[in-house]
Amino acid sequence: MDPIDLREVGRDANGQPIYSHRRLFMQLLAFGDCADPSAVVAALNESDLGGALYVDLNDPCGIALVTAHEQPDFFITALREFVRTSPLATCPIKHPYTMFGRSYSIGYEADLEHVLLKRPLERLCNPETPWAVWYPLRRRGAFEQLPAEEQRDIMSEHGRIGVQFSAGGYGQDIRLACHGLDRDDNDFVIGLIGSELSPLSRMVQTMRRTRQTAEFLESLGPFFIGKAIWQRLPNAVP
Repeated sequence: MDPIDLREVGRDANGQPIYSHRRLFMQLLAFGDCADPSAVVAALNESDLGGALYVDLNDPCGIALVTAHEQPDFFITALREFVRTSPLATCPIKHPYTMFGRSYSIGYEADLEHVLLKRPLERLCNPETPWAVWYPLRRRGAFEQLPAEEQRDIMSEHGRIGVQFSAGGYGQDIRLACHGLDRDDNDFVIGLIGSELSPLSRMVQTMRRTRQTAEFLESLGPFFIGKAIWQRLPNAVP
């Protein structure tokens, strides 16, 4: 048997396949009982970390930290050390809201480096778009049994909605795959990012009408909704 090709795949201007071994891992860690988020901001400013720190809309003492790196070892070394030695050490982790995933290509992207590495970070760390809605989702197994063409049609409906909201300046998304990386067996992590909160709610509402959501979602959420009080691009942005 031929070995499995795990590279991310795109298409150049001539329609020829292009490949990349690179991808970005991202994690959201939510914390409670944070009496002084400014102390966490100060610690982040003294660190080498990049990402976003949110205050939790639904928890007056809640915050969440989203970080990103190409190497998954970062999350069990540098990030782990920061959490253990910063003011976050006294804040309990709200485990149901932990999300972890990897960037991925769909197969037609002409600039894989931008799609897989730069674009997610630029959206996460843009000071003009501080509001965010993060959530995991899991599809029903029946979706994977559909013909590939029918799957593409279903997903294109979601894609068109995303393009419409983005074109209007209402919001953008960060899409991560989390197969085998999520404790609750979710398939994807979605981050909706915008300058205001209401359009992000409307984006979720509009997508509820799609065939994918109505017929092929097994679970959706929990949702973390927050506004960034700290954002910084990682030093390793290509």
